[in-house]
Amino acid sequence: LFADPTFRATLVNTLWYVGFAVNVKLVLALLLSGILDYPFRWIRILAALFLIPWAVPALPGVLSFRWMLNSQWGIFNHLLTKLGFASVPWLAQHDTALGAVMVFHIWKYLPFWTIIFLAGRRAIPNELYEATAIDGASPVQNFRYVTFPLLRNLYLICTLLSMVFTLGDFTVPWLMTGGAPGDSTHVLATLAYRYTFQMGRLEWGLATFAVALPVTLGFIGLLLRWVKI
Repeated sequence: LFADPTFRATLVNTLWYVGFAVNVKLVLALLLSGILDYPFRWIRILAALFLIPWAVPALPGVLSFRWMLNSQWGIFNHLLTKLGFASVPWLAQHDTALGAVMVFHIWKYLPFWTIIFLAGRRAIPNELYEATAIDGASPVQNFRYVTFPLLRNLYLICTLLSMVFTLGDFTVPWLMTGGAPGDSTHVLATLAYRYTFQMGRLEWGLATFAVALPVTLGFIGLLLRWVKI
């Protein structure tokens, strides 16, 4: 299996996909949850709209995103040409295609993790913030010394869950590129599907998933040790 260059490239893709998507997604979710925590009516409306990407099924979202990235009539290339830049074949080259998959994944699942952190923020007693206000603490100091320490374990658990979900994500990478161009944008989940159902190599498909198991168990053990479970 390791002699297959596609498999080796897929391992690198998966590390990029999981590492980038999980970290960007959770950092943005933590920051956005602070904005959505403000008690304004327009914030409530914004929160409802913010949930749409997560609530919409993946297929129509992917189709819309692929249309926007189309090299001939997509809105992104239209804006680039208006600004005097050359159009980019977003889904026809490895770097931009894999990047597009990551961006769509973050866009779709960011609302879910934001709501999780918002619930965590609202579980923090207001008395703590009232005490820091008396001491003249700034919003940054509130976040550093009150909010994040109390959300630390939640953040670590979300990191663990998000890593597992992203590692096993088949829908977004497959619908976005199907591994194209060539087989250059496969992640472990899509490559296992290709090995098993398109090439008829069940043992390769099972071995592909088995590669992810030690890594996943290692992260689980490390995170559970950090949160002292």
